[in-house]
Amino acid sequence: MTPPFTVLSVCMGNICRSPMSERLLVLRLSEALAADGDRVDDLLLSHSCGLGAWHAGEGMTTATAKELRGRGGTDEGFRSRQIGADKVDISDLILTATTEQVDYIRFNHPEALERTFLIRDFGGLLSHVDADGLPPFAVTPEAVQARGAAIVKAADAVRERSAGSELDDPWGLDGETYRRIADEIDEALIPFAALLTGGSHSGGQR
Repeated sequence: MTPPFTVLSVCMGNICRSPMSERLLVLRLSEALAADGDRVDDLLLSHSCGLGAWHAGEGMTTATAKELRGRGGTDEGFRSRQIGADKVDISDLILTATTEQVDYIRFNHPEALERTFLIRDFGGLLSHVDADGLPPFAVTPEAVQARGAAIVKAADAVRERSAGSELDDPWGLDGETYRRIADEIDEALIPFAALLTGGSHSGGQR
């Protein structure tokens, strides 16, 4: 049985940026699938973690949860986790908030570096991916796995065109900062969800 395409979002403490990415990806893929949105769990595993263990077992921040709910997402059942080889090894795509997390992968899991990107850079690289050259989309784990892997490979091939854009850490800051960070995450995830599903739907942004 083919496992779902697996995306790992990484930040420092796993209570602000990476939970947003984890849950927004599920939301945007569900929107992109339209009538097949209830199949997301079969097609995608979106999980997240932090480099540190300071908040392990805690929920996301109140401001993060509020921002997710305002966009149509959910904070239900979330608990912070620390990064480990078990999470990295199963992930087909790793999206990080800053270069610090990319460097962590570089030194601790070099075999995963080609599938690791700053999330904002990854979103920008998608415009350079030839959609016509990707495997066809179908609402099956096999098709999504093949198409997702091809997108990651194509993005890695044009990586030099990225700008090194990081996500600021909104921890302890105001709601407007959280909103901006969520917007920046959505700017990467909405086009990714559209490309992954064949571009027939692009989701929506508040």
